[in-house]
Amino acid sequence: MGTHNRLLRLGPQLYLELIAIDPAAPPPTRPRWFALESAQMQARLAERPRLIHWVARSADIAAESANCPEALGEIMPMRRGGFEWLISVPADGSLPGAGLIPSLIEWRVPQHPAAGLPETGCALMKLEGFHPEPGHIAEALAGLGLDQALALHPAAPDEAPELLAYLKTPLGLRELN
Repeated sequence: MGTHNRLLRLGPQLYLELIAIDPAAPPPTRPRWFALESAQMQARLAERPRLIHWVARSADIAAESANCPEALGEIMPMRRGGFEWLISVPADGSLPGAGLIPSLIEWRVPQHPAAGLPETGCALMKLEGFHPEPGHIAEALAGLGLDQALALHPAAPDEAPELLAYLKTPLGLRELN
């Protein structure tokens, strides 16, 4: 996808991934994931780094994608180093539910990647989402069996959807948005 990343361990099977366009990599033949090429996302990211999306682990990505009332995109095989996985990516690179409906990932390796990351003393405490149409998001999350994974709140009709994560760190509780 022409991106590079950094990972931060948040638990034995959980991590935060920072992803950016890699200017040294050849561009992909399709739109990059996570709407990274859209003018709107470029403007948002020019202001500051942001939490724009989340990805949920799946045991059966094909079946779980089919159960979701929101189209999650094509299931694409990926590989980096010794890791292999399947991930759902919309053809246009957009974010399902404006980032509040997760992409799905099915790992094809015996050990979760977070297990090999250094311990950080950081942990995810809560994931929250705000959306002007929370019913639509709640329906999709329920279809994926993830209705308890994201605390969902209504936003005003003129407010943009937002994703927030609360992390316990060695320096106290931190909010990412």
